[in-house]
Amino acid sequence: MSASPASLADLVEIMRRLRDPADGCEWDRAQSFETIAPYTIEEAYEVADAIARRDLDSLKDELGDLQLQVVYHARMAEEIGAFGLDDVIASVCAKMIRRHPHIFGEEPVSPGWEALKAAERHDSDDKSALAGVALALPALKRAEKLQRRAARIGFDWPDAAGPRAKIDEELDEIDAAETLEERSAELGDLLFSVVNYARHLDVDPETALREASARFEQRFRKVEEIADKPLKEMDIEALEALWQRAKSLL
Repeated sequence: MSASPASLADLVEIMRRLRDPADGCEWDRAQSFETIAPYTIEEAYEVADAIARRDLDSLKDELGDLQLQVVYHARMAEEIGAFGLDDVIASVCAKMIRRHPHIFGEEPVSPGWEALKAAERHDSDDKSALAGVALALPALKRAEKLQRRAARIGFDWPDAAGPRAKIDEELDEIDAAETLEERSAELGDLLFSVVNYARHLDVDPETALREASARFEQRFRKVEEIADKPLKEMDIEALEALWQRAKSLL
């Protein structure tokens, strides 16, 4: 490998050695696209977390970990003769040039990112307006993207009143459900409706839920801190009083 400063080529060589059938790392050799995919998703979230915390030192490290995931997948693909890292880079370069004809071509102005992506979908086998919305996205984000795609062709409520009323309707249907399967389906519809309502309010549901979880964690830890006995020994009234006190202290 080359001496410091390191390059992408160094990372590629490290991965080649880790995956070497004879002398590589036993754990790394045993991995597949399927087993590595969860780590790839996790690293992307850790990048987002470092950005949210405005921690640039962590961001540097997390971006490196995410880049490792790209190299890892590319190496496994190369081993089976599918494609290599150079093909990955060539593909994204071509895509970026194609999607910016006003910069790299002769278009005077950009036709719009979504219009260009729509044209790409039109050239694929799946002609649906919903084509290409990744199944592996977080559930809230995928629901929002599906809704936005449908909205672009007019399949949408005119204002927030529609999805707000839908929430009440779905709550009633949960109350009327008689089996676990029915309750699960209706609860899913409720969550989908809440995402739709958030979209009409220009609120990102993934961010809103993440921030709500952070507030809950902060307040719950404060409840644990100020409680004079174990929480499991308290009744609901005492716990609610502690919760309100914790909120007032934060």
